[in-house]
Amino acid sequence: MSAMLEPRARAISRNRRVAGMDPDKRHQILEGANAVFAARGFDAASMNDIAAAANVSKGTLYVYFEDKEHLFVALIEREREKQKQGMYAALADEPSLTLALTNFGTGLVRLLTGPFALSAHRIVLGVAERMPDLGREFYERGPMQGAQHLAAFLEQRVAAGELAIGDVALAAAQFVDLCQSTLMRPRLFNAVRTPPGEDEVAHVVGEAVATFMARYGKAAR
Repeated sequence: MSAMLEPRARAISRNRRVAGMDPDKRHQILEGANAVFAARGFDAASMNDIAAAANVSKGTLYVYFEDKEHLFVALIEREREKQKQGMYAALADEPSLTLALTNFGTGLVRLLTGPFALSAHRIVLGVAERMPDLGREFYERGPMQGAQHLAAFLEQRVAAGELAIGDVALAAAQFVDLCQSTLMRPRLFNAVRTPPGEDEVAHVVGEAVATFMARYGKAAR
């Protein structure tokens, strides 16, 4: 009898999703969390509220996310992924080096100065001292990943003879910082309450590209 049951048991085991790995359930939880955060704000939201909004048990919620901080980071990562694809496509699809950098920089600024991304940065910075792993994860999957992608692009343009860069990782970080100049920090500290306008973004990013090309462009040699 046990030998007859073994194939069926193996089939059930194959079909059973690993706890916390069901993408549909994860999406359901994220949608519920998004609704709660939007309605109540991060500080007022509780895991009980999120479980109710997502129509899952609190136990199920904790299988997927250990706390609301990690849940919020997952939400911002989902939104960040949508915008990152457009930024990366700008680098891959635009043959003009200056236009590719301009489009990437513009997308980066729009991402970083948006209200949801700013909220995520504030929350992660607020808990990073007591939750360093969360801070590291947020950094590695966001700022570090974006800089690495840009560095790979710059490496290709160096090989093509368009740029002269000794340290592409440093150059990528410099360009990212240049694009944020005067725009990100005032928004992060809530000194400026509204996102920058198109003209302001175009001016700052344009100057960033000009400065970058003056330092690393072959024509400047």
